[in-house]
Amino acid sequence: MTEGNNGTWSEYHPSKKVWFWSTVGASLLTMIVGFTFGGWMTAGGASVMADQAVRMARAELISNICVHNFVSAANAVENLKELKSKSSWERDDFITNGGWASVDGLVSPVPNAADTCAKALIDLKELPIIVEVPASSSL
Repeated sequence: MTEGNNGTWSEYHPSKKVWFWSTVGASLLTMIVGFTFGGWMTAGGASVMADQAVRMARAELISNICVHNFVSAANAVENLKELKSKSSWERDDFITNGGWASVDGLVSPVPNAADTCAKALIDLKELPIIVEVPASSSL
């Protein structure tokens, strides 16, 4: 403040330089807080998160199909005992080699689907009973 302003803020008039740097500082602080704590992200970060969500959704879908195929097999009880006897790093290979994680129309296996399927099967306390519903006749 300059002399003669009686010491009140209402009479203070900052220079253009002070206005400029105040605006720059406030903008930078807002961006730092927004990106750090506010949940803001760049378009690239959002794209990466979307790609991860798509991959996880595909793996979960194929895993659900895999569990159904595994439980529906004629020798499911023996297969489950064998799966549980395998080490954790061999289980996804057992599922893949058994063909339970394969889906018609897919050229290559879905990443993480066999592992997710194996984890879901290991977590089963007992095998569910699959009841086949006959196809309804056309009208």
